[in-house]
Amino acid sequence: MTVTLEQPARALLVTAEDREVPVPASLRYSSDDPLAVHLDFPADISLNGTMVTWTFSRELLEKGVRAPAGSGDVHIWPCGRLRTVVELHSPYGTALLRFEKVALQRFLQRSYGVVPAGREELGPALDRGLTSLLGGV
Repeated sequence: MTVTLEQPARALLVTAEDREVPVPASLRYSSDDPLAVHLDFPADISLNGTMVTWTFSRELLEKGVRAPAGSGDVHIWPCGRLRTVVELHSPYGTALLRFEKVALQRFLQRSYGVVPAGREELGPALDRGLTSLLGGV
């Protein structure tokens, strides 16, 4: 049985002028993809008018709320005691988002209630990933 949890997350987009603009976002976790978390943004705020989803490891989120973590397209680090920064890199530019640390920690705790750390079953997720990568070959 697949269990999916979603949690709205209040994000603040940090602009080039150091202004913070509220951005709707949602955190999502599924037992079908137990190593990943998904950060969803609605279509009305994307450049091309479609929903945007960033997917990265649950472990990265866990590490990032405590200390700087990440490489490549996603970096996460604490910002004071109350906030966490998520930095997203794409071909279109970089987005710097601030989240309330407690909201991210609550989401992680809920995800560990669905699939505890170290108990992730990789077989089905690996099969789906390989099928997607290889185009059903």
